[in-house]
Amino acid sequence: MNEIFPSGAINTEAPPAPAHPDGARRPLGPGSWYARPAARYWTAPPAPTAAHAFHAALPDYAPTRLVELPSLAAELGVGRVFVKDESSRLGLPAFKALGASWALHRVLAERGDAAAGATGAPEPVDAGAGVAAGPAGAAAGSAGMAIGPAGAGAAEPVTFVTATDGNHGRAVARIARLLGQRAHVFVSRGVHPEAVAAIEGEGARVTRVAGPYDLAVREAARAVEDAGVGPGAGSGSGRQASPTVLVQDSGRPGYERIPGWIVEGYATLFTEIDAQLAAAGDGAPDLVAVPVGVGSLAQAAVTHYRAPGPGPGTGAGAGAGPALLAVEPEAAACVLESLRRGARVGVATGDTAMAGLNCGTPSSLAWPALRAGLDAAVAVSEARAARAVRDLAALGVPSGPCGAASLAGVRAALTGDGAADRRAALGLGPTATLVLLSTEGPAANPHGQDTSAHGRSPEPRGSDANAYSQTPDPYGPDTHQHEPATHPYGPGSTPQGPATHPEA
Repeated sequence: MNEIFPSGAINTEAPPAPAHPDGARRPLGPGSWYARPAARYWTAPPAPTAAHAFHAALPDYAPTRLVELPSLAAELGVGRVFVKDESSRLGLPAFKALGASWALHRVLAERGDAAAGATGAPEPVDAGAGVAAGPAGAAAGSAGMAIGPAGAGAAEPVTFVTATDGNHGRAVARIARLLGQRAHVFVSRGVHPEAVAAIEGEGARVTRVAGPYDLAVREAARAVEDAGVGPGAGSGSGRQASPTVLVQDSGRPGYERIPGWIVEGYATLFTEIDAQLAAAGDGAPDLVAVPVGVGSLAQAAVTHYRAPGPGPGTGAGAGAGPALLAVEPEAAACVLESLRRGARVGVATGDTAMAGLNCGTPSSLAWPALRAGLDAAVAVSEARAARAVRDLAALGVPSGPCGAASLAGVRAALTGDGAADRRAALGLGPTATLVLLSTEGPAANPHGQDTSAHGRSPEPRGSDANAYSQTPDPYGPDTHQHEPATHPYGPGSTPQGPATHPEA
């Protein structure tokens, strides 16, 4: 295992003890909430749906459970509360395998089609993805193929390179191993040693980066370029024995196709929710709470619930769809700050037990959908997340801090000072149905047992937690942080209506 340090030094200082013993109930600060109710009337472009059929054909596939918790409904003053429990998904303790499996399948299938000389040449994989020419020999075929290792006579395995703050890296490593491929995972600072060991246990090469997630993303992209198969490669043949592909769940301008496949894979989760709510006698949710890092899962939620379609809770253009609430740590609320400013910006991140959400810059691919389709965003304290982990466990839902963030965010939004206004902004009445995404189990993030990488909760951050920082784009020079607020989907697609936040 390698290590990378941004300045050659190691920070061994533990964070201070919590400054607010009652932080699980302290009021939201002025910078911790954003709402724009007009978002639920926006219509998203239709999304591809092939990923669900692909997942359904996998040997270990089964829908994860949707658990109804009446006690939470009573606490929150709503009709019904359901938790989507992603503590066991395709043999892993988090939802990320949905995106990784579909993306790796698409990469290998296209390479296989090209090698076989198929008619109707496939669209090339992302510029900048670092794909060398040549057969993969692993996964050509239909969306219904079963995951398995490369067959006899296969070409040199592909090395899939990615950066992670935990779950995505393990998912890429697991799927690569099952497909007979290789993985090289760059792990950011603050990921628990047990989570790192789990990635290594999948057979991946691991490089530790003593810096935040955005630095790990840059290092992963640089590794692909240095291999001689991506843009910016040095002199040499431009080839290597093992072709290399960057598989990142965060997009940047010029690198959005593979992240788009990952988002398509996440859509399976919402398709399952539709069927499970129908079976429970509930047609559609009134609110869906989504933990947010770079925003890819939230993008999948926006696309699912805002796109025209026959399913319940979809086709927002014909009427109000469900409210979509993004939940982030106070220490890394990049989407909240971007929404408040109307442009994709970076924030300086701090320590948080919600390691999988500790991201400083929204995905460029996700940002247009988040800006147009999210009703609200909330930043939650470490104490709120820790309490949510404990409470969900007591109710029979095993969750890590990232997964429990959805409950922490809903509590922050619907209780305490100003709750009536926040409920009104979300359009929630006493009979509302809420769906909370618990995106990981305790095994995905051992911080759930000790609440931080140092054995105690990081210091809760105050109202300045989301102070804007000139954090560079994680892939390199900052050329896209101050994007105009117009929506790229075309004229007339930007939703109307004022935002309700401190700067409005």
